[in-house]
Amino acid sequence: MNPRAPTPPLSIAPMMQRTDTHFRMLARLLSRHTLLYTEMVTTWAILRGPTDQLLAYDPIEHPISLQVGGDDPVQLAQCAQIAEDRGFDEININVGCPSDRVQSGRFGASLMARPERVAEAVSAMRAVCSIPVTVKHRIGIDDLDRYEDMANFVSVVSQSEADRFSVHARKAWLQGLSPKENRNIPPLRYSEVHRLKQDFPHLPIEINGGIRTLAEAQDHLQKVDAVMIGRAAWDDPMMLRQADSQIFGETDPDLSDAELIQIMTDHAAKWMEAGEGRRMITVVRPLLQLFWGQPGARKWRRTLSRAAQDKNAGPDMIGEAWKAMKS
Repeated sequence: MNPRAPTPPLSIAPMMQRTDTHFRMLARLLSRHTLLYTEMVTTWAILRGPTDQLLAYDPIEHPISLQVGGDDPVQLAQCAQIAEDRGFDEININVGCPSDRVQSGRFGASLMARPERVAEAVSAMRAVCSIPVTVKHRIGIDDLDRYEDMANFVSVVSQSEADRFSVHARKAWLQGLSPKENRNIPPLRYSEVHRLKQDFPHLPIEINGGIRTLAEAQDHLQKVDAVMIGRAAWDDPMMLRQADSQIFGETDPDLSDAELIQIMTDHAAKWMEAGEGRRMITVVRPLLQLFWGQPGARKWRRTLSRAAQDKNAGPDMIGEAWKAMKS
């Protein structure tokens, strides 16, 4: 197998209501090399919705992957073409989300029961674009959760030459657990993802699920090709500040906290000016945990949160919260 691009050893997982352009901007300022993902966007939304709005991103966000949800190979191929035309560095198929809405559309985690359909989709997508086509999936669903079931899924889909398999090391219960519960209740089974790499050494394998630190990521990188961090990066964005040196062997961005605040303030101003009815609370959400664990972090969050509730608040509120934190 010859992947279309090298596998980045670290990425930030696609997270609904989390990995929007504001969070991605912040993450990119902290790490130049970590692969970033959009929130999942359905094929229906891309092909029939406000595409410009849904797929908007700042050029600084590269490298960036578009995650799509769907099960129709023709529609997924159309989305792959659009993704490449709009400059995305990769397109990823969601085979891991267990929500009712996704299940009703017969995509997300339910596709693990239909590996041939996923393989067909990957083949169709690769035929129309030159960017990597990757798959994010679970280790299993419901009673289809033996290691052998996951290995069969990967074996079938790999025939279509998917460029990477990103594996959430928890199974998903499609009935009985909410999406939130599916992120925490099923136990993590890292060893099965490590085994997957042993059994398929020619395939790029990425591990995801419950990884909280760069040190943990480095441990996993001894056994797999890449690590995907999710909510840990949202809860403590500053963990990314040493990602380039610790994971990629590159120099870390040389930005002071004050410079970081100024850039995000300028970003907020540009975003607010680009459309009517926009509110600062949208930009503020990924900033609330920015200084988690540092002196004054509570004051930062409180000041920022209160100001964001004002529908007339402007970008200067970020600098004001910074001053309050330092006072």
